[in-house]
Amino acid sequence: MKNKRTIKMNKTRNIFLSVTGAGAILLLSFSAFKTGKTIVQPPAAKPRPNIVLIMADDMGFSDAGCYGGEINTPNLDFLAKNGVRFKQFYNTSRCCPTRASLLTGLYNQQAGIGKMTEAEELPSYLGRLADNTITIAELLKGAGYQTAMSGKWHVSNTIVQKDPKEQLAWLNHHKDYGDFSPIAQYPTSRGFDQFFGTIWGVVDFFDPFSLVSGTKPIKEVPKDYYQTDAINDTAVAYINGWSKSDKPFFLYVAQNAPHWPLQAKPEDIAKYKDTYKVGWDAIREARYKRMAKLGLIDTLTTKLSSAAERGTSWKDNPTQGWDAEAMAVHAAMIDRMDQGIGRIIDALKKTGKLDNTIIVFLSDNGASPENAAAYGPGFDRPSETRTGSPIVYATEKQAMPGPQTTYSSIGKIWANVANTPYEYAKAESFEGGIHTPMIAYWPKGITAPKGGYSNQVGHVMDFMATFAELAGAKYPKQYKGKDILPTTGISLAPSFAGKTVTGHHTLFNEHFGARYARSGNWKLVSLSNDSTWHLFDLSKDKTEVNDLAASNPSKVAELKGLWQQWAKTNQVFPKPKKK
Repeated sequence: MKNKRTIKMNKTRNIFLSVTGAGAILLLSFSAFKTGKTIVQPPAAKPRPNIVLIMADDMGFSDAGCYGGEINTPNLDFLAKNGVRFKQFYNTSRCCPTRASLLTGLYNQQAGIGKMTEAEELPSYLGRLADNTITIAELLKGAGYQTAMSGKWHVSNTIVQKDPKEQLAWLNHHKDYGDFSPIAQYPTSRGFDQFFGTIWGVVDFFDPFSLVSGTKPIKEVPKDYYQTDAINDTAVAYINGWSKSDKPFFLYVAQNAPHWPLQAKPEDIAKYKDTYKVGWDAIREARYKRMAKLGLIDTLTTKLSSAAERGTSWKDNPTQGWDAEAMAVHAAMIDRMDQGIGRIIDALKKTGKLDNTIIVFLSDNGASPENAAAYGPGFDRPSETRTGSPIVYATEKQAMPGPQTTYSSIGKIWANVANTPYEYAKAESFEGGIHTPMIAYWPKGITAPKGGYSNQVGHVMDFMATFAELAGAKYPKQYKGKDILPTTGISLAPSFAGKTVTGHHTLFNEHFGARYARSGNWKLVSLSNDSTWHLFDLSKDKTEVNDLAASNPSKVAELKGLWQQWAKTNQVFPKPKKK
């Protein structure tokens, strides 16, 4: 008899997917050479690896157990224990810009998404993937890979109803206004053979808006639907569909968890009902100590950042009960995601694909400091459920987080804890916003010591160069009649072999005024609401505690010049942050 999880997974797959046969089998033939009576054949080429790229949404640097967190993540811990963890890996500080950079191997401005997904006429701010780019899926598909994606797309122009009432009716599943983005910008138009997930960003985890299979909108979901389960169960269905094929595959699993709204299954929340009652001060200190014990950080160069960003101490916090529950829901969302990753690993194992599959896990940016409730309904946030139950935006923490009928987030203090030991959070260019956990696992291909660390300075744009190298695919100069921008990424493959590699000597970022330039171990950075440049020596101060700008004006001028040149080259035009 099948267990409940299998039944549920099959139900999700049968309703939403049409996973066709495993596809054509790749046949390799070799010429034979006669030498007397002996027939000599050249050795068979090594099978190209399958690639599974999993990205969490708004997960903090220290949330997972293998990065120092108290959240139960046995499957991520397994990947880390048997793979390589990266200590200096970077994103672009927000959801859709990171996705654009990851998919194209370019800075996100080069890829067309300098801000969000609103359509603008400026080349770096198209709000969609630019025509002069190629995605990893397009590249690998052209090299003979099967390709599929489940989860959050968020790199296409959003189609919004002009009348706010009509927009809310659409978000509430009460009216249908057609496509969520231009079909030419959907994943199936950018190299993915199969896709199940959401086109937009924010979702109701129990009944998501903009949910499609391929290009077909999903009109209704089962009563017990939960988006994280559906994303991971779909990934499992894809893997099972490829089980009898010898062709390699590329699978992109873009999680929505743990992005707000804080919505999780009651049984997962219950696991953490008491965990966070000790408060953010105690949790942050404990994470820092575990990170040091794990060897992730050196306490001499990585001090715990200041308390200024945390604000209120826990003992002076008048809403302890609500805040402890909020973080418990955040943990529950990650826990549920990890459970699904376990099913993906298990499917790879059962189909005999695990040994030659690269599994990469990372987060798209630091944990979010946003007050989601303050946004209120509109744009991508519903006002009520499909059945008409009103949704409470808990601006005064008047409704507990967790169920479908409330919208809330962990806030800036817990976000600072989630990003331990770094300062600030999502959307900023300080390390708390851009420093991501990253794990690479590949039994047949990673020869570096298991459970070890890489100090290579990496970036999400590096996956293009890495996967192209390992798949034997050549990054093109032209694609579909368009001149393609050269990739700005660097292969991570040497780190898989345990080699000491510096990686990027220079890195840059800009997002709604937040900026940084990194050259070697020097980093110049400013906040989104303050253009003042701050200078840090990351070789001695990885948490950006000691600002050296005033004492080293020549270095400030040098890095400022590098940033300005990069901004000019990439048509970056910083603008005031939206109110």
